[in-house]
Amino acid sequence: MTAGGTGTGRIAILFGPPGSGKGTQASFIATSFNLAHVSTGDVLRAQVERHTELGREVEPIMEAGLLVPDDLVVRVIQHRLRDPDSHEGFLLDGFPRTLPQAMALDTMLRNQGMKVDTVISLEVPRDVLKDRLLKRAAEEGRSDDTPETVETRMQVYESETAPVLDYYEHHNGRVLHIDGVGSIEEVQRRIVDAYLGSSDNGAAA
Repeated sequence: MTAGGTGTGRIAILFGPPGSGKGTQASFIATSFNLAHVSTGDVLRAQVERHTELGREVEPIMEAGLLVPDDLVVRVIQHRLRDPDSHEGFLLDGFPRTLPQAMALDTMLRNQGMKVDTVISLEVPRDVLKDRLLKRAAEEGRSDDTPETVETRMQVYESETAPVLDYYEHHNGRVLHIDGVGSIEEVQRRIVDAYLGSSDNGAAA
């Protein structure tokens, strides 16, 4: 992978509030554009299972139910990106979640002659998100997803993630705002059209 993503590899980040369908679309995006799907949660668990040095550091933190510190998450992601499957490009899912994480990620990538190419943001109105989450909670019997907790999750996402999107708008310039309302297939088509369009002309959709 060459500097700035000018080679075959591309670095993309997927954002989406709870209920936006991010989990469903992440696999589709990774498969469609030949990107390694790098999920923060999966990466952390893999490090623990493989008993790596990083895994031994994060294991007690995760077992205690605490949030893994930003600098440690960045180190874990950096370690993951050395795996062969990420050499043709990768999709970051669940990271960065905060502005400090975004800045740390950019520093890490810059030190390796790389940068984020594309940020994909799935956007769905708050009322639709709440309806989706409450419907899913009812179908799956999840009593912890109440109107109050769903509202809290929305507020946390908006307070922590909105600044990250603003950061990439100003430092990256290629943030694709995708309408996440509609069928899975409709949203997938919008993603493909926007992503390929940005690849052709370097402009945001």
